[in-house]
Amino acid sequence: MQKVEIFTDGACRGNPGPGGYGSIIRTNGQDNEISGSAERTTNNIMELTAAVVALKQLTEPSEVVLTSDSQYLVKGMTQWIKGWIKKNWITASKQPVKNKDIWVELEQLSKTHKISWKWVRGHQGHTENERCDLLANMALDKMNS
Repeated sequence: MQKVEIFTDGACRGNPGPGGYGSIIRTNGQDNEISGSAERTTNNIMELTAAVVALKQLTEPSEVVLTSDSQYLVKGMTQWIKGWIKKNWITASKQPVKNKDIWVELEQLSKTHKISWKWVRGHQGHTENERCDLLANMALDKMNS
């Protein structure tokens, strides 16, 4: 099973508002950067989308360490998702899970790969996280130009 490192970040100007995401996929020491944007979205959607798009780039089942500054993403995948599924996508506060479609996609992708979800504090000098933030904002700037 190939070993892959993925770094992701999402950005949004206004919440909701225009958003962007950036990801770095590192395989065998080679980095592949991807980014994209959406006209009207939320920061959480962009954080989740960055992970989905990056995982979809993998062409074979892989052992992945996915690093994000989004506690929403990391806690969602490591702490909350099993309970959501068990409760038919209802939260502890009896509300429907927001962004269910993306969570379902992430859950499906996590069955294909062995993923370790790692949280890092954003804007603290983590090289790859800073680069993903830049990619997300460049995608936003490109959309707005």
